[in-house]
Amino acid sequence: MAPSFSDRDSLFNFVVRDGNGVKGMVDLGLTKVPQQYVQPQEERIDKRNATLNDNSPIDLSKLDGPDHNHVVEEISRAAETLGFFQVINHGVPLELLESLKVAAHSFFSQTPEKKAAYRKGVSPSPLVKYGTSFVPEKEKALEWKDYISMIYTNDDEALQVWPKECKEVALEYLRTSIKMVRKLLEVLIEKLGVKLDDSKIDALIGMKMVNMNFYPTCPNPELTVGVGRHSDMGTLTVLLQDEIGGLYVKLEDNVDGKDKGEWIEIPPVTGALVINVGDTLQILSNGRYKSAEHRVRTTSLQSRVSVPIFTIPKPTEKIAPFAELVERDGVALYREVVFGDYMNNFFGNAHEGKKSLDFARIN
Repeated sequence: MAPSFSDRDSLFNFVVRDGNGVKGMVDLGLTKVPQQYVQPQEERIDKRNATLNDNSPIDLSKLDGPDHNHVVEEISRAAETLGFFQVINHGVPLELLESLKVAAHSFFSQTPEKKAAYRKGVSPSPLVKYGTSFVPEKEKALEWKDYISMIYTNDDEALQVWPKECKEVALEYLRTSIKMVRKLLEVLIEKLGVKLDDSKIDALIGMKMVNMNFYPTCPNPELTVGVGRHSDMGTLTVLLQDEIGGLYVKLEDNVDGKDKGEWIEIPPVTGALVINVGDTLQILSNGRYKSAEHRVRTTSLQSRVSVPIFTIPKPTEKIAPFAELVERDGVALYREVVFGDYMNNFFGNAHEGKKSLDFARIN
């Protein structure tokens, strides 16, 4: 018999407090979306109103050849317009990407008790957190997503405390991706005409987090969202999509015949990784690079996984527009902030587009 969850408290306790997650609710035989997950009309995702992104993935192997300048232009243009692009020949083995998807499904197919052992407040390590939605305590409508989040400090600690179902493959994904992230960041900063030493670049991606997201099948996908509208807080995000897709990005300006405010669907490309600009890079570039406002739809056909790597500054790092750019632009669009303060604000509020940037914006 399908559960009723007649009041908000009983659902919240089952899904959030007790750690059953959305999957635990779906596994009980849910036939319609509970009211707590029904999004306001303006937040729902209508696939018919989105434009398919037709940009070809960027071939990163060409950065080391005669086409270097052309590839740099492709990367910087994508960062300046959509804030999102896909890359191939990125140095992450394709079989590893497949293993990641398998590991994610393996983790989330465990019993609720095993996953709930990592929920906030009871997890054996502050580096590992299992949860659902984003900030369920503050959301008017919950997001149709469960996740496991793993903060990286060093290899030994990751192998010790990350969940055994996914720790080795997640660590290898991080190891092989970080070289690419560093290369992309160097390219983007150099394109701004800014020179940074290695230690500063390292500090901008000094903290790393691997998440595994699980979007269970949804009986009424047209009423829900997997993830609500938001931008990422960090420097650059690497994302592995599975073949199901469901990622949408919002255009900030009119570009290539597409209108400002239009939602662009980022279709999965076999073997490609998605890269997106975070708030930190928008602040550093004084607004030239755009952190991408994005969201994720749900599906009734099959459960979906995605695996992002968030590269973010260390909490003690001070973030502000590069001095060279402020001098060139004649004005700073953002104030200097300690990244730990920015992060606390980000995680202290429900998703609401790019509102997180207001914390640093100079009006």
